[in-house]
Amino acid sequence: MPHQHSSSGRLSPSGDTEDIVALLAPRLVHFAGVARTEHVTRAAQEMQVPQSTLSRAMVRLEQDLGVELFARRGRTVALTPAGRTFLGSVERALAEIERAAEEVRADADPATGKVAFGFLHTMGAETVPGLIQAFRADHPRVRFSLVQNYGEAMLEKLRAGELDLCLTSPVPDAPDLVGRRLDEQKLRLVVPADHRLAARRRVRLAEASEEAFVTLETGYGLRRITDDLCQEAGFKPRIAFEGEEAETLRGLVAAGLGVALLPPPAVARPGVVELTVTAPRAAREIGVAWLDGHPDTPPVAAFKKFLLSRRGSLLPA
Repeated sequence: MPHQHSSSGRLSPSGDTEDIVALLAPRLVHFAGVARTEHVTRAAQEMQVPQSTLSRAMVRLEQDLGVELFARRGRTVALTPAGRTFLGSVERALAEIERAAEEVRADADPATGKVAFGFLHTMGAETVPGLIQAFRADHPRVRFSLVQNYGEAMLEKLRAGELDLCLTSPVPDAPDLVGRRLDEQKLRLVVPADHRLAARRRVRLAEASEEAFVTLETGYGLRRITDDLCQEAGFKPRIAFEGEEAETLRGLVAAGLGVALLPPPAVARPGVVELTVTAPRAAREIGVAWLDGHPDTPPVAAFKKFLLSRRGSLLPA
């Protein structure tokens, strides 16, 4: 393999890293093949590329790096110390690329692939486990990466490509997202067991206008719904405590620290009474969202179809 020195294509030591990667990456597999066989002709045969192409690629690689990687003896070659150092890093990089390729292929496998699925905290105890159990009756080997969060945070994860689908409320209305309404969940006014309204079964929300409220933090969909319903009832809620999880709020209510508008619990909690709100109509829509135009892998497409088939029956009765 003839060897020529040229500085015409050599990388500057201060060159941009992305430029270096773009320039070197196509030649790394060829370099590793030659280094492994220590023979240009044999490497060309194994990789099914013309010997002349391979020889030129190695010369150009050395020119771009400004370092001799091989000591040449006819058609055989031996790695220089610099070449051996470079080979170690190249082999690790190629192995990582191979691992990544295997991972994404595995995640897209129709039978054993993965779905990155987000959902609200309030749906984690009962709704989501039931959905996954029902889906896996027909897709027993599909894997799930589960994320619990509030609505806006999950939508950002959708946009970042960290989630395939999410259950959220309210159903998003954004040009880059697709949202489909699946069900409706009634909200209840939760009061302490010794509260003045505890003996009632139904209540108008205006009757709680003087109460201290415990709510989710600003940014949560349920907090927005609480504020809107109270405004519709003619008052602005006096917020005593803010939290991040509905069952924590129930605990605060049980401790007599306020009242709350919450969806039904998975398991009844002692120390509180849950009242039906007759006016205004207190409910939240639950929907599924995904990134518009984002291609689905087969397992994601199957789970999306399953969720859409549960319109009106998503939530436990």
